[in-house]
Parts: sequence; C-alpha cells; structure tokens
Amino acid sequence: MQFVSTDIQGNIATVKLDRGDGRNALSRQVMMELRDTALELQQRPELMAVILHGAGDNFSAGADLSDTSMMDPSASLIELRHTMKVGPDMCKAWEDIEAYTVMAIEGYCIGGGVALALSMDYRIMANGGFMRLPEVALGMNMSWNSIPRLVAQIGPARTQQFVTLCDKVQAREALDWGLVEQLVEDGAALREATAFAERIGKLPPLSVKMTKSAVKATANALSHATSFMDRDQYLLAVQSEDFKEAVTAFFEKREPNFTGN
Repeated sequence: MQFVSTDIQGNIATVKLDRGDGRNALSRQVMMELRDTALELQQRPELMAVILHGAGDNFSAGADLSDTSMMDPSASLIELRHTMKVGPDMCKAWEDIEAYTVMAIEGYCIGGGVALALSMDYRIMANGGFMRLPEVALGMNMSWNSIPRLVAQIGPARTQQFVTLCDKVQAREALDWGLVEQLVEDGAALREATAFAERIGKLPPLSVKMTKSAVKATANALSHATSFMDRDQYLLAVQSEDFKEAVTAFFEKREPNFTGN
C-alpha cells in the first residue's frame, strides 16, 4: 500500500488515507488501496470497529480529475466501464465490513469522499469541516450507488438539494441534515472517533454485528434496484461535451458554458 495504512490495536483498526499533499484526492490507485484494505478487514472477525481518517487538515478532495488512467482514450467502452467499477466497489467494500465503521472528518470531504462517508456507519466531523458534491456542476451524475444511501440518510428533498445545487454543506448544517452524527473541535475528529470505537469495542460482538446487519438490510433493501445503472449513466456523462467543458473550465478557473451536448 502506497497511500493507505492500517494500524490494529486490539479489536479496533485505524485506517489512514495519506497522499502526502493534504488533499488526499481519490486516484484510481488510492481507490484500489481503500477497496483492498476494506476487503482485508472483512476477513478479521475479531474486529469490532474500524476507523477511517485522512492525513493532514482535510479528509479528501474527491475524485482525482488529473488521473488519466480513469479515462484512457485508447480503451474500449467495455474496458472503461470496468475501470469505473473501482469507485462503487470501494464504497461497497467499506459498507460490507461487519465491524462498526467510523469516519473522522477534518476539513473538507468532497465528491467521492462523501460517497465513501455514506458507506460508513458513523461520521464525526470537525466544526470547521464541510461536505460538497460537485459532480452535477462538472457535467456528471452522482454515481457510486450513492443516491439511495443519501436518500436513506437525509431524505429525498435534501438529497436533490445537496446533489443538484453542489453547494457546500458546513459542519453544523451537515449535523442538522443527518449527514454526520457528531461535531467536535477542529483537530479532534480522530480522537473522538477512537473514543467512540472503544465504546463499541466493549460491547458483545454478536449483538453489535447482528444489529448492524439488520439496520443495513433495512436501509439498503432497494439500493441495488435503484442505482444499478448509475455507472452506465456516468460513462455516458463523461463522454459529453458538457463534461469536457466543465473540466476545462475547472482547471482554467472560469465559468463553464454548457450546451446540453
């Protein structure tokens, strides 16, 4: 692992995302490492809690738009479709961990970082943090099977507002909406996540894990049926002229001119 490390103390695992730049953008390599880490943790029945946090002052800037491996111009459509599995597979791997999962969020949590947060059981955010989904403004749909998770978390109206308008949701508002479960002082998210995980770690393992399974099964009963096409929608969206214009405008720091093509 180049960007993801795991420290296991007793029945608690702490996973750190660190690209060394304070932004922790989700390149394909990072997503594969996060996916594989989660798959490994699934095989540790002794674990009661898993904490995920980002190194530095922020959790993640979201998908790495500079990662050309995600959109290889020489790849066929079927190859691109397979490549784009990595994001949803990463989120599903974290959702499927039987241990209780806790995310500690400092600073910003954007795009794919939010998608990953929605796959967790409990989210602790620092007061100075915020969440944002910029996908629609960049000419994309919100994918990674995130829409049903969002609807289950904050309801349909807030989901439409959050996804469509692409506005920042500051920490207090995130708590009010139900995007996060706890706010703490800046710099204290990991410490509080560890304290929360330690509380989980003292409980009866079977009862905790059966409860999690029951809640997830109820909340996610229709998730696949309502989001199974979002990867194909994403593949269509990123081949549009509007997507190209949005990314170009993003890097050129100007307003995009969308045409519907």
